[in-house]
Amino acid sequence: MAFAFFRTAAFRNLVDEELDVRGKDIFLVGENGQGKTNFLEALYFCAYASSFRGSRDGEMVRNGEKDCSVLARLENPLYEKICVKIERGRKTVELDGKRLEDRKELLAVIPCIVFCHEDMAFVSGTPEDRRWFFDQTQSLTDPAYLEDLRHYRRVLKIRNLVFRSPEYGGPLALNSAGEALLDTLDPQLAEYGLKIMGKRKEAACQFSAVFGPLYEDVAGISGITVSYSPSWKDGDMNRIIEGLAGRRAREKAAGVSLSGPHRDRYQYHCDGGEFSAQASTGQRRLLALLLRSAQARRFSAQTGRNPVLLLDDVLLELDPEKRRRFLAHMPSYDQAFYTFLPEEPIERYQKGDTLVFAVEEGRIRPVPG
Repeated sequence: MAFAFFRTAAFRNLVDEELDVRGKDIFLVGENGQGKTNFLEALYFCAYASSFRGSRDGEMVRNGEKDCSVLARLENPLYEKICVKIERGRKTVELDGKRLEDRKELLAVIPCIVFCHEDMAFVSGTPEDRRWFFDQTQSLTDPAYLEDLRHYRRVLKIRNLVFRSPEYGGPLALNSAGEALLDTLDPQLAEYGLKIMGKRKEAACQFSAVFGPLYEDVAGISGITVSYSPSWKDGDMNRIIEGLAGRRAREKAAGVSLSGPHRDRYQYHCDGGEFSAQASTGQRRLLALLLRSAQARRFSAQTGRNPVLLLDDVLLELDPEKRRRFLAHMPSYDQAFYTFLPEEPIERYQKGDTLVFAVEEGRIRPVPG
């Protein structure tokens, strides 16, 4: 699975043109603010119909334009072409000319793993940031997990509306209508929540088995593990439902559901302590990079396929020795796009067939070999 030809139209600052990207390793070289990250974002947008920067759809349309699109021709035995458009504020996705109704259908087409500065949030950010990363890791290989997660979030949203709405009682108490609605919602929340918990527990063990040895090989620190701590400590559905009923008064006062998979936590341990709390800035940056490497390795192990890697200026953050070790332990991939500043010694990383593009003011031009 790889990109062969790629075209953008009115996407960010990128010049409208088609590029031949048939190669395993592609280097994008240019100063900051010229469009390197925008190009990686366009690739990611084509793969998932969303931005890895968390940008809203309208923010990807070039200033002064109303619509934008990305079109990719693929080196894939099953699919030939993907087109994602934003037209008059609406997003559409077409795969080989057929309109897709659900973006999850894209997951199997050309999965991309992105390495970027924002990944530090998976180490130093909120519990929600960590959950997002591990949910994404599981969703890449398990569409049923993604569907359970969607169902859980829908039920949770309605449940929270019950607590916040005056229609179902005052600020501290539920009326009979609110109690009746929660009696219907709580078994659904417990059902989907237990499915999510079971898969998260299994996936955390699998991920830790990959991540720990990888971190030791690259950083020289052994004993790193990933742990999963569910909000619901009891796995019995009836007791979970009873617990939800018992917390209703507190949750009505808080205006939000106080327990469930949306409150689960992941931690990185070393020598009995939380590693990210005691690690240096450099160690946390490497931890974030290797989380993505482990994500890619797990994807390949689970599916027998390799992803496309998008690496946005992340090598610059490593000292020369850790950079060498990181590259020596790269996960398997079908294609990788790297961004570099002009002063970086890219000749150290080039291979005989590496494609190099210069990026300036949104224009991407091949550099003769």
